[in-house]
Amino acid sequence: MAGCRRRDRQSQEQLYRRFYPVLFALCKNFFDEKHDVLTALNNGMMKVFQNIDQYDATKGELFNWIYTAVRNAALTLLRDQKTKQFDYDEIDDRMGFESADNPLETLSASDIQIYLAQLPVATRRICGLFYLEGFSVKEISEALAISTGTVKWHLSESRMRLKKILEKYL
Repeated sequence: MAGCRRRDRQSQEQLYRRFYPVLFALCKNFFDEKHDVLTALNNGMMKVFQNIDQYDATKGELFNWIYTAVRNAALTLLRDQKTKQFDYDEIDDRMGFESADNPLETLSASDIQIYLAQLPVATRRICGLFYLEGFSVKEISEALAISTGTVKWHLSESRMRLKKILEKYL
């Protein structure tokens, strides 16, 4: 930390490498293209290095602070790519959304990544934000600039598809 605060490149590289696998997996939930995954991860880490003096150990662990910065960078990149089509077809709010148990809670982290990768990218993003990151439907709607009905539809779709995937492999 002291080296990162002094803007020492070797210290920054060590910090980057230490958390790279987890942060890469996080960003992979949002993007299909490796370039986009790395862009989000690197944008987030740049924010970390630029604002390292603002980190306060009394308010939480370093990893959680970094994780939040990288997750926010991924969400920002999604919003910035608004011109790209993400297959978010607006859904009527009258369509059903049955909130079942979290289909991912009994799986290991590596299994979750494998199963989520089989979902369409838009559905995977929303599923990850809701079940893994703990965002509410409203927060996802605002972060991705889509209707709450669309978020609910993707959550329902993710549960239905994951159920089929899990039945096939388990």
